Amino acid sequence: MTYVFEPPARPAVPVAGSDALFPVRRIFCVARNYAAHAREMGHDPEREPPFFFCKPADAVLPVASGALGALPYPQATQNLHHEFELVVALGKGGRDLTPEQAAECVWGYACGFDMTRRDLQARAKEKGQPWDSGKAFDYAAPISHILHRGHAPLLATGEIVLKVNGEERQRGDLSDMTWSIPEVIAHLSRLWTLKAGDLVFTGTPEGVGPVVSGDRMEGHIEGVGSISILVS
Repeated sequence: MTYVFEPPARPAVPVAGSDALFPVRRIFCVARNYAAHAREMGHDPEREPPFFFCKPADAVLPVASGALGALPYPQATQNLHHEFELVVALGKGGRDLTPEQAAECVWGYACGFDMTRRDLQARAKEKGQPWDSGKAFDYAAPISHILHRGHAPLLATGEIVLKVNGEERQRGDLSDMTWSIPEVIAHLSRLWTLKAGDLVFTGTPEGVGPVVSGDRMEGHIEGVGSISILVS
């Protein structure tokens, strides 16, 4: 049995402080997981259970700590938005997990961007269509190298900040999440069978907004690390 053409390399993200690579299986994103962001997008966070969308695994754009990554401005949009968030990397999975079981699946963390073609997303919302064109494009998931959790306690608090061209755009704390990391993973496991290699983008604080070519984005999450991206 042979392939009809050579398959592409499997998407992977380097592990911080190591030569190892974390192979990416799927990318899940939870929407409106910070109450203030939900409100700025015109929704009531008290009434909505968590819901999810996906990005393709090859949307990852790994950037090493201290390096400046280059994000090509995507085609077909005039309104590219940043959404900076904590990414959770799963070392194992399952289905119908309890929050306690879900917590045991967390292998590591990274800083990530859920880049969004907001005009295409808005157009899709108006027509009741899927968000893929707004969320699942090439390089839509810039990500720092993954920090292995080891035996450290699960992250529940920590400052999350994004600056664009040195000006603060987003600020929050991981404790502001409507749904905690274990709760997010548990909810996901009721919809999909999770496995090692899955990445979970856990939502963004308020302050999302547009970036243009030449803008520099610098994000930091306490206890995880930093990432710097130049929109090119």
